[in-house]
Amino acid sequence: MTKKRAPNSRRRRSKAIKKRSFLSRFGGILLKLTLVLMVVGGIGLIYLDAQVRDKFEGKRWALPAKVYARPLELYVGQKLSVSDLKRELQGLGYASVKKSTRPGTMEVARTRVRVFTRGFFFPDGEEPQRHMLISFKGNSISSIRSASGQPVSLARLEPVLIGGIYTKENEDRDLIRLDQTPDSLRQALIAVEDRDFYDHAGVSVRGIARAMWVNVRSGRFAQGGSTLTQQLVKNFYLTSDRTLARKLLEIPMALLLDAHYEKDEILEAYLNEVYLGQSGARAVHGFGLASQYYFARPIHELQLHQVALLVGLVKGPSFYDPRRNPERSKKRRNLVLRLLADGGDITEAEMLKAQKLPLGVVKQQSLLKGAYPAYLDLVKRQLREEYPEEALSSEGLRVFTSLDPTVQARAETALVKTVTRLQKRFGQRADKLQGGMVVTDPQTAEVLAVVGGRNTRYQGFNRALDARRPIGSLVKPAVFLAALEEGYTLASLLDDAPIRVEMEDGQIWEPRNFDKKSHGQVALHRALSNSYNLSTAQLGMSIGLDNVAEMLKRLGMARDPKRYPSLLLGAESMTPFEVATLYQTIAANGFRMPMRAIRLVTTAEGEELSRYPLEVEQEVSAAQMHLIQYALQEVVREGTARYVYSQLPASLNVAGKTGTSNGQRDSWFAGFAGNRLAVVWLGRDDNSKLPFTGSGGALRAWTEYIRREQPEPFLAAYPEGVEYHWVDEKSGYLSDELCEGAQQVPFIAGTEPKDEVDCGQRDPVQRSFKWFQQWFRQE
Repeated sequence: MTKKRAPNSRRRRSKAIKKRSFLSRFGGILLKLTLVLMVVGGIGLIYLDAQVRDKFEGKRWALPAKVYARPLELYVGQKLSVSDLKRELQGLGYASVKKSTRPGTMEVARTRVRVFTRGFFFPDGEEPQRHMLISFKGNSISSIRSASGQPVSLARLEPVLIGGIYTKENEDRDLIRLDQTPDSLRQALIAVEDRDFYDHAGVSVRGIARAMWVNVRSGRFAQGGSTLTQQLVKNFYLTSDRTLARKLLEIPMALLLDAHYEKDEILEAYLNEVYLGQSGARAVHGFGLASQYYFARPIHELQLHQVALLVGLVKGPSFYDPRRNPERSKKRRNLVLRLLADGGDITEAEMLKAQKLPLGVVKQQSLLKGAYPAYLDLVKRQLREEYPEEALSSEGLRVFTSLDPTVQARAETALVKTVTRLQKRFGQRADKLQGGMVVTDPQTAEVLAVVGGRNTRYQGFNRALDARRPIGSLVKPAVFLAALEEGYTLASLLDDAPIRVEMEDGQIWEPRNFDKKSHGQVALHRALSNSYNLSTAQLGMSIGLDNVAEMLKRLGMARDPKRYPSLLLGAESMTPFEVATLYQTIAANGFRMPMRAIRLVTTAEGEELSRYPLEVEQEVSAAQMHLIQYALQEVVREGTARYVYSQLPASLNVAGKTGTSNGQRDSWFAGFAGNRLAVVWLGRDDNSKLPFTGSGGALRAWTEYIRREQPEPFLAAYPEGVEYHWVDEKSGYLSDELCEGAQQVPFIAGTEPKDEVDCGQRDPVQRSFKWFQQWFRQE
């Protein structure tokens, strides 16, 4: 007899079957999900691996173009003072010590300097480190000897790094190799940031566990527990956001990085990537740049206490900023030193000695490369004519310029000092006075200095390049040059009488002399030296505005001047740099040369990309230019710029021209010596009236600069086809050396006066004007 199963038993069995079926289905789903996750995870790891390797093995950083000043060459006979050399070395970050025994140090005495140079890899070869004793006699080098006493014929200091061209992120770094750093840097980083760096696989389990415990207790991300490898991943590949997603991504990437690369490769990348401060808008990354930013010297020259300070900044560059928080920074530095001693990397005595030392941070809160913004602005403009922005901001190009830091310092001092004096003298009437200045070498057209305003480090409006203002009487040499080409001579008599010109629109142009007087018949050279407006206007209208405009273009003006009568008296607006281009041609005997700020551009490895050689084109005959140079020397000897020789020795021959715009809103002076040309503009940005003219303002700044510079005198070459004759100034006729009122004047051969004046007496006590005789080479 068959027993019937109880209903409860059947129900239990049914439930068991359903349960097994559910578990089976769930297990299947879980297995499939696991497989999917494994596939997705595998693909993700492959992707992460590709990302890690691609960036680490490729171009790791966008490296800005590095812009260098000219290297200072040292040789016997060079015009250089002890103070000039000291200033240059200080700009390079050389330490002044009692005994110079290592690179980057100097001993300075009254008449000699002992220096241990760092050396530099120039495009034309490597300059080795040199330990030299440089002796001076007056303001020149009398001897250079090596440490062994051997004479040194020529040595070059490394060039000052004046700036860079950055990406939009404004990151900056100086790449360094691990073997270039002090041993103490590696030891300190590992002691403070990651003691197990050489033992773990990129991630420290103990560190993560400790950090998780702290974060759970605090209820927030209070501690990271990151290894150096994880920190590199965060900074190099990810972001600094403290999120769980970023942290979870950071771990596998750190493991992959550690699996592919040597520990020292990872550490070297970390040294160049870590953020260590802020220089204005520019982020300071890496220990190489931080060493320059805080101590103004390369990383390999740092001492133990300086290395400890930089390592201490890793935890918080702003919080431990040694300039804003010196006490907090010192405590952090001393903690780093204590950790080094506890780990056996340094002795207790070394720690105590280092802890007693001051921070030693340089005073300036910005890199030296920010000291020349106006000049760097010019370099960038010239570079962008040939190179795309991406190449300039990411390829690490090296740009060698003609900036002379010593000339730049003198120009800045002269401009600032003069503006300060004028404001003190004129008070409110000279309020908000500004200026711009450009200095070149007239023999090469190289730009040596650019001052963009009285705040010489201001990285904004560059008045030397962008302040386009009416140039006033600076235009007159072009007018008179055009007249000389039309057959006039320096002795030609001009009518300095009122002139009235009706314009096409019905307006009347009626200029006046500055003294509001007419001077009758005046010699052409005298009209220029005294800057008479009426005679200049009469002359310009007689030869035609087209001739004057064409002469300005031949001298170097890039734009086509407007053909208005006011052009003759400087209504055309130009920048100081554009004016310097005109006067460069005048100083160079009629040869037009493009103004050059850049000498050479190379790759980061030193391969030459672009060279900017001297280009010369004769635009005005040397003979005609000789005559104008004569008149411009007369300007400073006897004319509107005679203030010059109240400050400069008579033996220093110079030439130049004052300029004052209509309404006395702009004060100008352009002048040159043998190896220096400088153009100065003073005025207000709001174009309001000034309480002084060109001779009362810009000329003072120019003279102050020349007094500091002490350049070579201007010795005008005596070109073929020029003859000197004694001329009676009043009549313009030939005269005699012994006649009163006679002056020796240059002429193009055959253009001298045909008539003679009989002075009636041969009185040797007369006005002879012999100042020019010693300055013109009679060949």
